[in-house]
Amino acid sequence: MFNKILIANRGEIAMRIIRTCKEMGIKTVAVYSKADTDSLHVRFADEAVCIGPAQSSESYLKMANIIAAAEITNADAIHPGYGFLSENAKFSKICKEHGIKFIGASPKMIDQMGDKASAKATMEAAGVPTIPGSKGLLSSFEQAKKIAKEIGYPVMLKATAGGGGKGMRAVWKEDDLKKAWESARQEAAAAFGNDGMYMEKLIEEPRHIEIQVVGDATGKACHLSERDCSIQRRHQKLTEETPSPFMTPDLRKKMGDAAVKAAEFIQYEGAGTIEFLVDKHKNFYFMEMNTRIQVEHPITEQVIDYDLICEQIKVAAGEKISGKNYLPKLHSIECRINAEDPYNDFRPSPGMITNLHLPGGHGVRVDTHVYSGYVIPPYYDSMIAKLITTAQTRQEAINKMKRALEEFYIDGIKTTIPFHLRLMSHPDYVKGNYTTKFMESFSMED
Repeated sequence: MFNKILIANRGEIAMRIIRTCKEMGIKTVAVYSKADTDSLHVRFADEAVCIGPAQSSESYLKMANIIAAAEITNADAIHPGYGFLSENAKFSKICKEHGIKFIGASPKMIDQMGDKASAKATMEAAGVPTIPGSKGLLSSFEQAKKIAKEIGYPVMLKATAGGGGKGMRAVWKEDDLKKAWESARQEAAAAFGNDGMYMEKLIEEPRHIEIQVVGDATGKACHLSERDCSIQRRHQKLTEETPSPFMTPDLRKKMGDAAVKAAEFIQYEGAGTIEFLVDKHKNFYFMEMNTRIQVEHPITEQVIDYDLICEQIKVAAGEKISGKNYLPKLHSIECRINAEDPYNDFRPSPGMITNLHLPGGHGVRVDTHVYSGYVIPPYYDSMIAKLITTAQTRQEAINKMKRALEEFYIDGIKTTIPFHLRLMSHPDYVKGNYTTKFMESFSMED
């Protein structure tokens, strides 16, 4: 087992990792930018090293500074959390070259699954259902036009290096393809420095359902059931739940088996997520794989009583998994609390928290790094907390969430708490009748 782990991240996920490390008797090193000097992860780690100025490019993405921090503190492993360098093959490789264990996927695995076109080809080879579309990258607009005609409109153009909804365009008819092709490529080039595009059949009334997997160094994998992540705005998840209200026992078995098959085919080591799109007929298609811990991992932990961060660390240290698949015993919902104004197109709202009261009670969990007097910097993701409620049934979890949201006071800034309160009472959400298009018709107005 590791003696000391450096956490190459910030905010609530850094706190989350520190907590598990303390329970496992492992020393921790926090790294922080100058903007995060007063963050809780800096206070609660055993050691802390400043790695640069506020900008991510000069701190949390500065590989040399993070490796130097690990070396001067004698850390024997690095946990990257999610975001930043968690799916960076170069960083994984550099850690290995410096004799530091990267608690995440290998460089080869990240390369194989990080590029969406190559990931799709890999999954096809594994026999996992994939969305009909181009075989690899599109070489020209003429090829795009030909494939669109073959698979039938509507189609979706996607950037191979995409993320966060950038470089994606839905095309409903041939007349709109040229404009979509050009704008998607320009956006992808600007955002990722790569304008490579591929095409897929557009799935109508889609649900975004992901399967949590864990694999070990022997090539054995298991799944920990599903999470429904369909409530999204501009391809960013807002809330998640498990089990999915759309799921049936038969579909869960099929999707779970497919996810394990995918993980074992690539001999995946660590915690990862196989993400699927599921259509209204319950056909499911591989979308992508995240080779890291997910923001929404707590709901899985709650319904099966399983510490995913602990499992990540154990697998990275060479321990074997049980090989048992897990099914949810309870129902859990997560609401992402962002420093954003839901009444003003979710505009970011950085600033000082002047007063804070966190909800509590049976079945209520809050993962956060903020406190009264904390100043939310404008440089990073706007998520400041995750509120998780767990109960015997979905309706009970919703009722508990409403009660917890009403108890959650954050003064001094705008937050998405009012949005979540409204969502929890929305008739379609309460019925479990939602898709990834839900937010297109949602309004904060009466």
